[in-house]
Amino acid sequence: MPRTARVATVVALAPEAALALWTDVRRWPTFVEGFARAVEVSGEWPAEGAKIVWESIPGGRGRVTESVVASDTGRFATQVYEEALTGEQTLRISEDAGGTRVDLALEYELSKYGPLRALADVLFIRRALRDALRRTLRRFAVEAEEELGLR
Repeated sequence: MPRTARVATVVALAPEAALALWTDVRRWPTFVEGFARAVEVSGEWPAEGAKIVWESIPGGRGRVTESVVASDTGRFATQVYEEALTGEQTLRISEDAGGTRVDLALEYELSKYGPLRALADVLFIRRALRDALRRTLRRFAVEAEEELGLR
């Protein structure tokens, strides 16, 4: 049964600019939690079917592969594969009075922890994932302000 971690924020950019910033892998080191470097980008990123393989910082998620499964005006989704989990990460954007509302969700299945999987998720994993997504969106909002020259 899939589990979900989700967070949301409002950024100062227009929806199209927010999506462009989110999908610009050259900018990921500035906001994606634990991102160290891109190993490989294949296909016409960020078009459907494109793939990125990236490595995290030491002690992080290790090697992560993301394959684009949806890329349209209000939604960008990737299938995520890493040692501890697999799942789908979805970014949804919509207009908001303050700019753009950004909703980020990771629907995942744990690959580790055996029969204690559900307990590990409730006690540790889901909160850690939600916190990581929250930090990512917080830094993303800062980058959005930088983009507009507000910082």
